Amino acid sequence: MHSTRPRPHPDRRRLRLAAVASTVLLSLAVGVLPAGATAPPSAPAASAASTASGLDRKALNASLDAFHQAGMYGAYSAVRDGSERWRGATGVADIGTGRPMHPDFEHRIGSITKTFTSVAVLQQVAKGRIDLDAPIGDHLPEVVPGERGRQVTVRMLLNHTSGIADYILPAFPQLVTDPGLALDEGRFRERAAEELVRLGLAAEAPAPRGTHSYANTNFLIAGLLLEKVTGQDPEAYITRNVIREAGLRHTYFPRSARISGPHARMYESFYGTIAPARDYSVYDMSWAGTAGAMVSTMSDLNDFYRQLLSGKLLGAAELREMKTTVPAYEPPPGQEVAMRYGLGLYTLKRPDGGWYWGHDGGVFGAGTWALSTEDGRRQAAIGYNLMKYERFGEDGQPLPDPIGAALLAHMDEALSGAPAERSHGTSPVPHRLVPPEQLRR
Repeated sequence: MHSTRPRPHPDRRRLRLAAVASTVLLSLAVGVLPAGATAPPSAPAASAASTASGLDRKALNASLDAFHQAGMYGAYSAVRDGSERWRGATGVADIGTGRPMHPDFEHRIGSITKTFTSVAVLQQVAKGRIDLDAPIGDHLPEVVPGERGRQVTVRMLLNHTSGIADYILPAFPQLVTDPGLALDEGRFRERAAEELVRLGLAAEAPAPRGTHSYANTNFLIAGLLLEKVTGQDPEAYITRNVIREAGLRHTYFPRSARISGPHARMYESFYGTIAPARDYSVYDMSWAGTAGAMVSTMSDLNDFYRQLLSGKLLGAAELREMKTTVPAYEPPPGQEVAMRYGLGLYTLKRPDGGWYWGHDGGVFGAGTWALSTEDGRRQAAIGYNLMKYERFGEDGQPLPDPIGAALLAHMDEALSGAPAERSHGTSPVPHRLVPPEQLRR
């Protein structure tokens, strides 16, 4: 199916793609970017299921509906406060048939996988098999050879200060010239982690070693490290020792290009260069592996982060290491850093001066965000099925983003319990929660 809209002049199209190419490297990590998209077909209002609680279900339904009304095709969300729960869904799972969303759909969670992988590595730290500050070359000299292998530590991989580049653009080189073709050609392509790591190691380093610079390559190397020290396939090890240990029933690494349980179609727009947006819910996720291949539900994610932050999955020493953070970006003069990255886990500054903990994830067609208060008491997770809906002007600058503003308003309300402003203005960064990728630029 092809768009009938006039295509941009080739030179202008190349300029626009080049302008957003830097954001592609965050494609596993971001679920929240700036700008707008055409509203999808109408769909039923948000539905909810919960225990009797003090959570404001009406307000949560309204803010989730506002996300759909702003242009998001469909979304599902889960919120917890102590023993009280709310689950909701809005919009459509299939824009062709109008099939509605359901709160319990399974969903590709992208880089939230990194938290699971980091927990598995820290389990091995607790057993004395891995030293966080030992060079990765001590374990994997054939994967990270030479001087780099001697200088990059395991900790640097997990907090993205290794100076190693991302493999995404080298693995999908046509993303910059023809994103639709690049994604279509990769749909059933199986990629070995070693191959992808080689691409990342060969690419130009985006930042000096010791400075945070997000790269999926780091967590594929972490998966190879797990394989080396446990003698097991890393995805199988994480399944047995993290997912099952947490008692998660709908969280897994997919065994094929298909999601096994009920799920929505997942649409990729790639900043308007794929028009109309295409469904990539069927996709071989070997390109993401231990950096971003997992499937879960929003309720499972809340269960996982509650157990993690309350100390049920790691010992106190290992959880303390996980929560030891570095600045995720260089703030403007006079401003405080509002995002810090630990070991597969980041923290965002709250309006009251505290911090939310969690991660976000984005793969082709699917975005997710899961955040929690530090004690694990109040949590919110949201998944949605239209990615890179943002639009950029001819100058490469982001245009107004009502979808992103509505997303952040829902998360604000879900986490704080206080209604948030639902601005559809020109600012790509709403007033309280700051989307991670905005800080990383």
